[in-house]
Amino acid sequence: MTRGNPTVRAAGIVVLVVTALLGSAYLLGRSLVPDQPQRQATGVNTNAEGPYYADQPTGDGPSGPPTASASASASATEAGQDGTGRDSTGGQLFGAHTSTGTPRLALTFDDGPDPRYTPQVLAMLREFDVKATFCVVGENAQAHPDLIQAIVDGGHSLCNHSWHHDVTLGNRPADVIRADLLRTNEAIRAAVPDAPIVWYRQPGGAWTYPVVSVAQQLGMTPLHWSVDPSDWEVPGATKIAATVVSQAEPGSVVLLHDAGGNRQGTVDALRRILPDLTARFELEALPTDPT
Repeated sequence: MTRGNPTVRAAGIVVLVVTALLGSAYLLGRSLVPDQPQRQATGVNTNAEGPYYADQPTGDGPSGPPTASASASASATEAGQDGTGRDSTGGQLFGAHTSTGTPRLALTFDDGPDPRYTPQVLAMLREFDVKATFCVVGENAQAHPDLIQAIVDGGHSLCNHSWHHDVTLGNRPADVIRADLLRTNEAIRAAVPDAPIVWYRQPGGAWTYPVVSVAQQLGMTPLHWSVDPSDWEVPGATKIAATVVSQAEPGSVVLLHDAGGNRQGTVDALRRILPDLTARFELEALPTDPT
């Protein structure tokens, strides 16, 4: 029997020990390194179609932004109103008008003008010989002065709806509110220098005493609404029309939108709304000399 070389045997033992120690060190190091978190999607969505007012609540009261689908509406952000002098969120209206004050009914269109939907709305109103009121956003008026001109040429009246549809505008200092409303009026008058602007509608119906006071100092009457089909939630033309025709009554101010998101449902709803309302009421553009 031949014995192995002691030196070789010793070297082999050393190799085994070193290998075991290295393996243990590796496992210990892995245990000390924390797991890396998974990257999360940002949730940021873009809408190449135009301004999307994501400040509109998804329910009757103010809440977070609506669903992020590009076809969904914005975001008014327009809160509902129960016609009792307070909006559905419990906020005071501070004297904002919720009625025409006559048996006549008024259709109002917010957030425009928009080159996709405003011309369709104007064509539908012209077909049924109806005059309405357009509450326009300053930056959109600046971008589309031709549509502001078309609104006035159609015999409709204008309403200031702030520069950038700022729902929180009423919580800002009076000088900031004033600058915002004046900037919007200037954009409107750049398109139609002689058109009166005697109405102001606060985005979201988020009325405060300062915003009402500033609007009145600038010669504008605060305008709320009494019928809200929540068309900014894009419920479909059938639901929009059903809400308007069932809730309309003498003196109603109806809130609709011609911009701020996908408004094709609103345009399509007018095909049912206008024949029904014109058969039952006299419709008018809100007067340019409110008292």
